[in-house]
Amino acid sequence: MVSNRYHGTRQQRAPSHVINAGPGAMKLGGKSRDVDSFVDQLKEEGENVVSGPLAAPGTKIAPITPQIMNTELVHLRQEERLNVRVGRDGGLQNFELHGLVTLHISDEKWGRIRVQVENRDTRGIQLQTHPNVDKELFRAHGQIGLKVPTKPFPLNTDVGVLKWRFQAQDETALPISINCWPSENGEGGCDVNIEYELEQADLELNDVQINIPLSIGCNPIVSECDGQYTHEARRNTLVWSLPVIDASTKSGSMEFSAPSSTPADFFPLHISFTSKTPYAKLKVSEVLLVEDESPVKYSVETVFFTDNYEVV
Repeated sequence: MVSNRYHGTRQQRAPSHVINAGPGAMKLGGKSRDVDSFVDQLKEEGENVVSGPLAAPGTKIAPITPQIMNTELVHLRQEERLNVRVGRDGGLQNFELHGLVTLHISDEKWGRIRVQVENRDTRGIQLQTHPNVDKELFRAHGQIGLKVPTKPFPLNTDVGVLKWRFQAQDETALPISINCWPSENGEGGCDVNIEYELEQADLELNDVQINIPLSIGCNPIVSECDGQYTHEARRNTLVWSLPVIDASTKSGSMEFSAPSSTPADFFPLHISFTSKTPYAKLKVSEVLLVEDESPVKYSVETVFFTDNYEVV
């Protein structure tokens, strides 16, 4: 028998965005030499700086369900992407999480601001602010502000201001685990049982897909399935789909038989999901004007998704 750990999802639920508000005003110069050099420095450091609202700064965009979101003139995007490799007999071979907060300001009035970040994570996540951000301000007060507070943040540009990285060696770090048990049935094929379990109860995973490879020409016979499944014959793949997995649907299973197969045929499994719940316990809680510390109306978009998640 072969065991695996992996992740999944359940019934569709409306995605949740965090939007906080508060009045305020301030003046920001147009696209000055300082702003240009700030953006140029970001590009030199490998940040993907894109003009236009909601442009994602990451290397891979999460396949999020289309939605309508009212974004404010000060908008932040908190993005996390996950790379995981788990052994088929258990054991975490790789776990790496990369996070990035980008700031997008659409009105020069709100250029000189500070962003308050709450960090309630105790797992040793490594945080790093952009070189133009005041590191002492962030260390002492958890605020993201420029080293020279009289300068504005760039306008109409997604600017990466905070990033983080987290690596783990223990399977308890997984957002969701999957156990896959293929066993020979004595008739030249296999009976396969797959189970998922949500390991982080505070997460809600959306659009979960577990892609199970099949031997060429295999027509699986599914006898039990939580959620839905699709046999993609051209890809020789059985796709197990779960719209939502959360604390109320933290476990589920699928059973099927596969003629003309061996246990090794069902690996590697590839899993994907998106989430509006961040993995790291980081949260933007307030935006303030530098001038008088009055609150500024802002919006936050949060997305956590898989870059590559496989059971090998």
